[in-house]
Amino acid sequence: MRIAFMVLRSIFNLPYWFFHIVQLCNIEKYDASTRYAYLHKLVPIVNRRGRVKIDCHGLEHLPKETGYVMFPNHQGLFDALAFLETHERPFVTVMKKEVKDTILLKQIIQLLQAEIIDREDIRQSMQVIMNMSKRVKTGENFLIFAEGTRSRNGNTLLEFKGGSFKSATNARCPIVPVALIDSFKPFDTNSLKKLTVQIHYLKPLYYEDYKDMKSTEIAELVSSTIQDKINSEIARTK
Repeated sequence: MRIAFMVLRSIFNLPYWFFHIVQLCNIEKYDASTRYAYLHKLVPIVNRRGRVKIDCHGLEHLPKETGYVMFPNHQGLFDALAFLETHERPFVTVMKKEVKDTILLKQIIQLLQAEIIDREDIRQSMQVIMNMSKRVKTGENFLIFAEGTRSRNGNTLLEFKGGSFKSATNARCPIVPVALIDSFKPFDTNSLKKLTVQIHYLKPLYYEDYKDMKSTEIAELVSSTIQDKINSEIARTK
């Protein structure tokens, strides 16, 4: 219902926005900062028209240097919009292959130069992880959902997959845990009432912090850090 409401309220803007997004897909003409800046400017408008407010905390925790990987919990389709509104620097997403041919998402994948992962193909998934490591080393920032799929349990996390963290450990880059709270509500509840989605950028783990840990141990640490933050925020607002 809310997606339809967003589309309806933006019906006269959509052709113009889509035209510019298609233009920006020319990666030889437009650099990553220019391409990302357009989405970063556009998404807050769309979110407001959908009656969703983003309550953002912890931007000061993001590493000053580029070349880090963000590992959030995955609650639903709205998650990416929370990042696109609040994260000022360009980042690259890892998206499942099922969305790669969807109108608009297809263009955004091209615009962001996203990596497409086939969760059923272990070899292809490992290739994506290797690609991420190489790109992070060159200074690109990444976003990957380590649960592998979205949680159907609201603010309760699924198990984080250790293999996802190989992208960061191979690149020896900062790992940024990110806690999303109530991000499932905009698109997974049949309501148009005003909502607030929280996003908390937590303190990063640097290579020196995790170099002696297994990827599964890092996954458990990041997952528990995010769940603890979610639990404390929910308890605080009750």
